[in-house]
Amino acid sequence: MAKRGLKGAVGITYRPGITPGLLVGSLVKCADNSGAQEVRVIGVGGQKTRLRRVPAAAVGDMVTVSVRRGKPELKKQVLKAVVIRQRKPYRRMNGIWVQFEDNAVVIVGDDGEPKGTEIRGVVAKEAAERWPKIAALTSMVV
Repeated sequence: MAKRGLKGAVGITYRPGITPGLLVGSLVKCADNSGAQEVRVIGVGGQKTRLRRVPAAAVGDMVTVSVRRGKPELKKQVLKAVVIRQRKPYRRMNGIWVQFEDNAVVIVGDDGEPKGTEIRGVVAKEAAERWPKIAALTSMVV
């Protein structure tokens, strides 16, 4: 029989499995004022997958994006971003199911420092706990 679950994990691990909602190739709204309006996910950081399985990202993951709409100097640039909202429902450890009305990312540097100075809309609690600098810029955490 196959082995299932996390072996050796005692109590709550740092990041429980969140259902991934953004596949590679997804067009996503940019929720900050960095100048990008719409980006395409072209890679998911730190994920190994099986042959021909499309990598997917969840709330709080760092992804590689390409700017599709926005300022002319940002267009076609490859940048890093953090997922702050996803439409796919996911379950929290306390049993609550969470779903947002759109998919959104925030453009960040390699160290996780946001490029913009404000974030429009709400930020998921999972992303705010993992990226405190993003949580400092937002007005509401859900």
